[in-house]
Amino acid sequence: MTAIAQNDLEQVESKPKKRTASAFQRVFKYSAARLASLLFSVIVAIFLTIIIANMGGYVDELRMGEIRETVVQAARANVAYRALPPDQFQALVETQIQEQAHVEGLDRPFLLRALNYMKNALTLNLGNAVRMTSDTGSKQVRLIILERLPPTLLLWGVSGFLLFFVEIGVALSLSRQYGSWLDKLFVTMAPLSTTPGWFFGIFLILIFASFLRVLPFGGMVDAPVPDNTLDYSLSLAKHLILPTLALTLSQVFLQIYNWRTFFLIYSSEDYVEIAKAKGLSDKAIERNYVLRPTLPSIITNFALTLIALWLGGPITETIFNWPGLGRAFYEAVQFYDTPVILGQTVIYAYLLAFTVFLLDYLYALVDPRVKIGGGSQP
Repeated sequence: MTAIAQNDLEQVESKPKKRTASAFQRVFKYSAARLASLLFSVIVAIFLTIIIANMGGYVDELRMGEIRETVVQAARANVAYRALPPDQFQALVETQIQEQAHVEGLDRPFLLRALNYMKNALTLNLGNAVRMTSDTGSKQVRLIILERLPPTLLLWGVSGFLLFFVEIGVALSLSRQYGSWLDKLFVTMAPLSTTPGWFFGIFLILIFASFLRVLPFGGMVDAPVPDNTLDYSLSLAKHLILPTLALTLSQVFLQIYNWRTFFLIYSSEDYVEIAKAKGLSDKAIERNYVLRPTLPSIITNFALTLIALWLGGPITETIFNWPGLGRAFYEAVQFYDTPVILGQTVIYAYLLAFTVFLLDYLYALVDPRVKIGGGSQP
């Protein structure tokens, strides 16, 4: 009996070890497969971006035309070239055009260059812009992006955080006041969020900058730039008011309506009614029985809001003359500057893929019903 009991005890003790090893293997396999699928998605997205940004090679044809025009004008302006016979002059011009095309890689097939672009993009070797430059005169895409990044993070970060916490707070309050005049007001105003932020921005500029003259038309700070930190901060805050208000107005009503409906669904669950019958306070019910089940959705919304800061808003930043990444993207599209477009897209793709990968594990941490990689054990 003693030997049998000892054997049973060893089997019982070995089961947690087997379960732990099995869980680790399942999580490892899931993580590897998830990373591979996300990497494949990033590669496809980057390659499609290269094809679209280059218009299937049409931008290269435009660039060849610009090279030809520049070389011909320079040759005609050179006094020594004017004395050459026409055939020699043409041969010299063609030689210089081919040399410039070789330097920029335009003499290779488009597909090979697209694959080379993709390899460089995946390794974050962003290279030089075609036409755009940074404020310091550099053509490096990395410096152009880093220079425009802080203004975009400031504007869209302030707007995003303000919008997120306002919509969650107001939606919770409305879910407690279902059917009230305030609830009906926000439901009625929800269609206003179909209007983009730049549209609100135009009216805000007309009212507060043109008519009332209490806020600036655009820009990031006053000109000349204030010398001390306090005046600079006050000027920056003053210039932030209109774009932040425009971005908030363009989304706040619809987002509040969405979250209010979401919270109402969870507030009508049976376990919430049981909590009310137990005499729990409204705050305790909201925290433990309404907010906690909705945490995965709240985390997803917050995470996607954070990575959306990277793209900014091309039209909104242009309307307010805000020197951010959105305006840089708009200028890059206008100038057919493929390296800048590709640089912003590839970094956003990496951020999005990493966020999606991380969210799977955050879901498992905040919601015990979620199991990483499936299986019988969480």
